[in-house]
Amino acid sequence: MSSITERYYQKHPGSVKRYEEAKQLFAGGVTHDTRYTTPFPIYATHAKGPIKWDVDGNEYVDYVSGHGSLILGHSHPAIEEVVARQIGRGTHLGASTDEELRWARAIKDLMPSVEKIRFHSSGTEATLMAFRLARAYTGRDKIIKLEDHFHGWQDYAVATGGGVAGIPDGTLSSMIVLPPNDIPAVERALEGGDVAAVMLEPVGAHTGHMPLMVPQYLDDLRAVTRKHGALLIMDEVVTGFRLSRGGAQVRFGIEPDLSTMAKIVAGGLPGAAVGGKADIIDMIAFRDDPEWDAKRRIAHQGTFNANPLSASTGATALEMIAREPINERADAAAARLKAGFNEVFSKLEVAGHARGLASVVMVTFKDCGCDREVCTMGHSDIKEGSSPKFMGPLKRGMINNGVDPMGRGTFIVSAVHENEHIDRTVAAFEETLKAMREDGVV
Repeated sequence: MSSITERYYQKHPGSVKRYEEAKQLFAGGVTHDTRYTTPFPIYATHAKGPIKWDVDGNEYVDYVSGHGSLILGHSHPAIEEVVARQIGRGTHLGASTDEELRWARAIKDLMPSVEKIRFHSSGTEATLMAFRLARAYTGRDKIIKLEDHFHGWQDYAVATGGGVAGIPDGTLSSMIVLPPNDIPAVERALEGGDVAAVMLEPVGAHTGHMPLMVPQYLDDLRAVTRKHGALLIMDEVVTGFRLSRGGAQVRFGIEPDLSTMAKIVAGGLPGAAVGGKADIIDMIAFRDDPEWDAKRRIAHQGTFNANPLSASTGATALEMIAREPINERADAAAARLKAGFNEVFSKLEVAGHARGLASVVMVTFKDCGCDREVCTMGHSDIKEGSSPKFMGPLKRGMINNGVDPMGRGTFIVSAVHENEHIDRTVAAFEETLKAMREDGVV
């Protein structure tokens, strides 16, 4: 057993005990795939700002950031206040509310491409609705997605180009999976005239871990989809309101036909949305036409759609993003973190680098001559430098040293990470790399 793993066990006896029970209760012992960590996950108790604590009393600078939803950090006072007020007024009123109007206005103010909106409870629901809207609107059946791009766990979105357990081949046959950064491949697929839409993560798979060559690729993709009458769907579940106030589409000047949103859009509570051109979203609208309503209209139910609790927190968070330098603070903290990591790589003479856009920082144990924003290595090299061989010890080592990152060496930075938190994290990174060297990992 490595020294990193030994220390991990020593520091987390309470988490070990709970994981033993969890394995009897949950498939795989966890309730979300990304929380699966070998040899066991930590069990958190509470959090405030950029800090969280576990059942063993350990304190962490947190970069999981609610899986990317907490750009305001944990338990922001403004969010606490609106949650407490709305709970007293009702969490589910079974009616339309002022809160949903305010939430929609806040989104439209930040994303000019959004003319109309429908709300959902998760990003998975939002991408499923986007596919359905695209097919109904265009009258075409097929959807293009890019290799490794994640759009939730619904049947169509998990297509890989091959078989997927539990999903009929007939469902998967309606999906076309193409390599990223290859516009000619997209054009060839569109020439058949049966593609309703292209959906992608606008900076690349896994929050840009496997990057697209933006913005050139996005410009070319917008042009080729328009040429062939296919819709462009930007999955802004992660990038929305983080890559810029208006997401990747505003940062890169792209106007998608549809956008899917979750995470930040609901201010840290469950919530999601599909927004876009009015005539596409209106495929959901009632028209008092029996034939339309029965045969062409897309039904949209959902018990917690636009529930007032999520609507209130979402509107509050987005209004703060619109009027305060939330993005600028998060981006500045991420830039400091990225520079610190790269200094450590150089100081310890360990092969690797940190890079990323806006408030997301990613570590890879291979180096290149990129600008430290968009990595220019081939995706196979990135995968090699981000393999479990490196990322498992990195995750455990950082946790041992009081920092909790996301998987794949990803650090999602919030607007409340101060310099002291960043400097603690850089120091923890240095200690972790030293431990990885002692264990023979690097």
